[in-house]
Amino acid sequence: MRSRAFGAPSTSIGCRSALGATSSGSTGRVYEAAASCIQRRPARDLYHSALQIEVPEATFVIEQTPVPNLSGEERGVVARGAVGSRLAGRFRTFRYEIRVWRGGHIPDVAEAVDSPRRLSTDEDVARRVLDVVRRVPTPPWGRDELRAGEMWNSNSVIAWVLASGGVDTDSIQPPVGGRAPGWQAGLRVAARNGSP
Repeated sequence: MRSRAFGAPSTSIGCRSALGATSSGSTGRVYEAAASCIQRRPARDLYHSALQIEVPEATFVIEQTPVPNLSGEERGVVARGAVGSRLAGRFRTFRYEIRVWRGGHIPDVAEAVDSPRRLSTDEDVARRVLDVVRRVPTPPWGRDELRAGEMWNSNSVIAWVLASGGVDTDSIQPPVGGRAPGWQAGLRVAARNGSP
Protein backbone atom coordinates (compact mmCIF):
# COMPACT_ATOMS: atom_id res chain seq x y z
CA MET A 1 0.00 0.00 0.00
CA ARG A 2 1.39 3.39 -0.99
CA SER A 3 0.25 6.93 -0.54
CA ARG A 4 0.67 8.66 -3.90
CA ALA A 5 -0.70 11.21 -6.29
CA PHE A 6 -3.22 10.55 -9.04
CA GLY A 7 -4.77 12.74 -11.68
CA ALA A 8 -7.23 15.56 -11.21
CA PRO A 9 -7.25 18.54 -13.67
CA SER A 10 -4.71 20.35 -15.73
CA THR A 11 -4.90 21.88 -19.18
CA SER A 12 -3.45 24.21 -21.64
CA ILE A 13 -6.26 26.70 -21.71
CA GLY A 14 -8.48 24.61 -19.55
CA CYS A 15 -8.03 22.38 -16.57
CA ARG A 16 -5.79 19.51 -15.67
CA SER A 17 -5.87 17.36 -12.63
CA ALA A 18 -3.12 15.57 -10.80
CA LEU A 19 -4.31 13.34 -8.03
CA GLY A 20 -1.21 13.08 -5.93
CA ALA A 21 0.06 11.83 -2.61
CA THR A 22 -2.78 11.80 -0.12
CA SER A 23 -0.91 11.70 3.06
CA SER A 24 2.68 11.44 4.02
CA GLY A 25 4.12 7.94 3.98
CA SER A 26 3.66 6.31 7.36
CA THR A 27 0.63 8.43 8.36
CA GLY A 28 -1.25 7.36 5.24
CA ARG A 29 -0.32 3.72 5.74
CA VAL A 30 -1.49 3.77 9.37
CA TYR A 31 -4.77 5.49 8.40
CA GLU A 32 -5.48 3.04 5.58
CA ALA A 33 -4.53 0.01 7.72
CA ALA A 34 -7.02 1.12 10.39
CA ALA A 35 -9.74 2.03 7.87
CA SER A 36 -9.40 -1.26 5.98
CA CYS A 37 -9.50 -3.24 9.24
CA ILE A 38 -12.64 -1.44 10.45
CA GLN A 39 -14.31 -1.83 7.03
CA ARG A 40 -13.12 -5.46 6.70
CA ARG A 41 -11.48 -5.03 3.31
CA PRO A 42 -7.95 -5.19 1.93
CA ALA A 43 -5.77 -2.09 2.33
CA ARG A 44 -5.39 0.01 -0.84
CA ASP A 45 -3.06 2.70 -2.12
CA LEU A 46 -4.22 6.19 -1.12
CA TYR A 47 -4.29 9.17 -3.47
CA HIS A 48 -4.76 12.90 -3.12
CA SER A 49 -5.55 15.52 -5.71
CA ALA A 50 -4.48 18.96 -6.80
CA LEU A 51 -5.48 20.99 -9.80
CA GLN A 52 -3.49 22.93 -12.38
CA ILE A 53 -5.38 25.47 -14.47
CA GLU A 54 -3.80 27.03 -17.54
CA VAL A 55 -5.30 30.16 -19.08
CA PRO A 56 -3.62 32.53 -21.54
CA GLU A 57 -2.27 34.92 -18.87
CA ALA A 58 -0.94 32.36 -16.36
CA THR A 59 -0.95 28.88 -14.85
CA PHE A 60 -2.60 28.43 -11.44
CA VAL A 61 -2.35 25.59 -8.95
CA ILE A 62 -5.37 24.87 -6.75
CA GLU A 63 -4.69 22.75 -3.70
CA GLN A 64 -5.33 22.30 -0.01
CA THR A 65 -2.17 22.19 2.13
CA PRO A 66 -0.91 22.78 5.67
CA VAL A 67 -0.16 26.45 6.48
CA PRO A 68 3.65 26.74 6.23
CA ASN A 69 3.80 30.37 7.40
CA LEU A 70 1.64 33.45 7.61
CA SER A 71 2.64 34.81 4.15
CA GLY A 72 -0.36 33.35 2.37
CA GLU A 73 -0.66 36.18 -0.14
CA GLU A 74 2.41 34.99 -2.06
CA ARG A 75 0.82 31.53 -2.42
CA GLY A 76 -2.61 32.85 -3.45
CA VAL A 77 -4.41 31.70 -0.31
CA VAL A 78 -8.16 32.23 -0.69
CA ALA A 79 -9.46 30.29 2.35
CA ARG A 80 -8.35 28.63 5.56
CA GLY A 81 -9.80 25.95 7.79
CA ALA A 82 -9.04 23.96 10.92
CA VAL A 83 -7.48 20.51 11.12
CA GLY A 84 -9.32 18.07 13.39
CA SER A 85 -11.45 20.61 15.25
CA ARG A 86 -12.32 24.29 15.03
CA LEU A 87 -10.87 24.79 18.50
CA ALA A 88 -7.46 23.40 17.47
CA GLY A 89 -7.53 25.68 14.41
CA ARG A 90 -6.52 28.60 16.61
CA PHE A 91 -2.97 27.27 16.26
CA ARG A 92 -1.22 27.46 12.87
CA THR A 93 -0.09 23.84 13.16
CA PHE A 94 -3.75 22.82 13.07
CA ARG A 95 -4.83 24.91 10.06
CA TYR A 96 -4.96 24.26 6.35
CA GLU A 97 -5.08 26.71 3.46
CA ILE A 98 -6.70 26.56 0.05
CA ARG A 99 -4.61 28.15 -2.68
CA VAL A 100 -5.16 29.54 -6.12
CA TRP A 101 -1.42 29.94 -6.66
CA ARG A 102 -0.46 31.92 -9.75
CA GLY A 103 2.71 30.38 -11.18
CA GLY A 104 2.62 27.71 -8.44
CA HIS A 105 3.70 24.11 -8.70
CA ILE A 106 2.49 20.78 -7.34
CA PRO A 107 5.45 19.42 -5.35
CA ASP A 108 4.70 15.72 -5.84
CA VAL A 109 3.47 15.86 -9.45
CA ALA A 110 6.45 13.79 -10.61
CA GLU A 111 5.16 10.93 -8.42
CA ALA A 112 1.63 11.18 -9.79
CA VAL A 113 0.07 7.99 -11.08
CA ASP A 114 -2.14 8.12 -14.19
CA SER A 115 -1.74 11.88 -14.42
CA PRO A 116 -1.71 14.70 -14.95
CA ARG A 117 -5.01 14.11 -16.63
CA ARG A 118 -6.50 16.72 -18.95
CA LEU A 119 -10.09 17.37 -17.97
CA SER A 120 -10.96 20.15 -20.37
CA THR A 121 -9.50 22.40 -23.04
CA ASP A 122 -12.31 24.94 -22.69
CA GLU A 123 -11.12 28.32 -21.38
CA ASP A 124 -14.61 29.16 -20.06
CA VAL A 125 -14.57 26.00 -17.94
CA ALA A 126 -11.11 26.87 -16.63
CA ARG A 127 -12.25 30.35 -15.64
CA ARG A 128 -15.39 29.00 -13.93
CA VAL A 129 -13.23 26.62 -11.91
CA LEU A 130 -10.94 29.50 -10.89
CA ASP A 131 -13.98 31.58 -9.91
CA VAL A 132 -15.61 29.00 -7.61
CA VAL A 133 -12.56 28.20 -5.46
CA ARG A 134 -13.18 31.20 -3.19
CA ARG A 135 -16.58 29.71 -2.24
CA VAL A 136 -15.35 26.23 -1.28
CA PRO A 137 -16.61 25.09 2.14
CA THR A 138 -13.94 24.99 4.88
CA PRO A 139 -15.09 22.53 7.54
CA PRO A 140 -12.44 20.93 9.76
CA TRP A 141 -10.09 18.66 7.82
CA GLY A 142 -10.44 14.98 8.68
CA ARG A 143 -14.02 15.27 9.99
CA ASP A 144 -17.45 14.81 8.46
CA GLU A 145 -19.10 17.97 9.80
CA LEU A 146 -20.99 18.42 6.53
CA ARG A 147 -22.53 14.94 6.86
CA ALA A 148 -21.32 13.86 3.45
CA GLY A 149 -20.47 10.30 4.46
CA GLU A 150 -16.69 10.68 4.69
CA MET A 151 -14.07 13.07 6.01
CA TRP A 152 -13.34 16.43 4.37
CA ASN A 153 -9.81 16.76 2.94
CA SER A 154 -7.84 17.85 -0.14
CA ASN A 155 -9.76 15.42 -2.35
CA SER A 156 -13.06 16.89 -1.12
CA VAL A 157 -11.89 20.40 -2.01
CA ILE A 158 -10.80 19.45 -5.55
CA ALA A 159 -13.94 17.36 -6.20
CA TRP A 160 -16.14 20.24 -4.95
CA VAL A 161 -14.28 22.80 -7.08
CA LEU A 162 -14.52 20.68 -10.24
CA ALA A 163 -18.21 19.81 -9.78
CA SER A 164 -19.11 23.39 -8.84
CA GLY A 165 -17.15 24.68 -11.83
CA GLY A 166 -19.16 22.49 -14.20
CA VAL A 167 -16.49 19.87 -14.97
CA ASP A 168 -17.80 16.35 -15.65
CA THR A 169 -16.38 14.37 -12.73
CA ASP A 170 -17.82 10.97 -13.69
CA SER A 171 -14.64 9.84 -15.45
CA ILE A 172 -12.25 10.87 -12.67
CA GLN A 173 -11.30 7.80 -10.67
CA PRO A 174 -8.20 6.83 -8.70
CA PRO A 175 -5.95 4.21 -10.32
CA VAL A 176 -7.11 0.59 -10.09
CA GLY A 177 -6.70 -0.75 -6.57
CA GLY A 178 -6.51 2.70 -4.99
CA ARG A 179 -8.83 5.11 -3.24
CA ALA A 180 -9.11 8.85 -2.82
CA PRO A 181 -10.72 9.37 0.61
CA GLY A 182 -12.92 12.46 0.73
CA TRP A 183 -13.59 12.67 -3.04
CA GLN A 184 -17.23 11.62 -2.75
CA ALA A 185 -17.76 14.09 0.12
CA GLY A 186 -16.80 16.95 -2.19
CA LEU A 187 -19.16 15.73 -4.91
CA ARG A 188 -22.06 15.28 -2.46
CA VAL A 189 -21.65 18.74 -0.94
CA ALA A 190 -21.41 20.33 -4.41
CA ALA A 191 -24.59 18.53 -5.48
CA ARG A 192 -26.42 19.83 -2.38
CA ASN A 193 -25.33 23.35 -3.28
CA GLY A 194 -26.75 22.96 -6.78
CA SER A 195 -23.59 22.55 -8.85
CA PRO A 196 -24.19 22.42 -12.62
